[in-house]
Amino acid sequence: IAWLPVINMIDLNDSKWEQLKGGYKVPYNPAPALKRLESNQNVEDVWKEFWNELHHQGDIGDASYAVVPYLVKIKKIGAVFDWNFYALIFTIEFERHRKTNPKIPSWLIEEYKSALNSLFNISTTDLQRATDELTIRAITALLLLLKKQYKLADYVGHADPSEIDEYAKERIAWDELYNTQ
Repeated sequence: IAWLPVINMIDLNDSKWEQLKGGYKVPYNPAPALKRLESNQNVEDVWKEFWNELHHQGDIGDASYAVVPYLVKIKKIGAVFDWNFYALIFTIEFERHRKTNPKIPSWLIEEYKSALNSLFNISTTDLQRATDELTIRAITALLLLLKKQYKLADYVGHADPSEIDEYAKERIAWDELYNTQ
């Protein structure tokens, strides 16, 4: 599979990382966490840190955008990620469209878009192997978002499983008409 290269990435030791802001609109340097993720150290803690620092109630910052190309790079070199990889990128890309969030910095646009272009192939490959509901939903939501199906992506990505069950029961009489066992 030929994925588009991620270009012009900031070195993880560059001081520019220290100037970035996360979801709380305060400085957050994700470079140390990216290094831990790249070396497969304390992966669960890294995901918790990213979820806590890169978005807050729909708010994201330039650190959120800067992480995306690195996550894709790490995935390309063979890291096996769970639902967190897809759900976090989905969240960042979805919230990018919120009017109150900052635009992608001009110095990052090219590599961010290149990373998103790469995600389609990565996602479809992983969707074939995914078996758990969280990963399948996160990948599907991201694919819908990449295809600019914003409202449908939001529903798939954010609906509670009980909401989906309720929809199926009420709208299409799921229990009465369908058998998927």
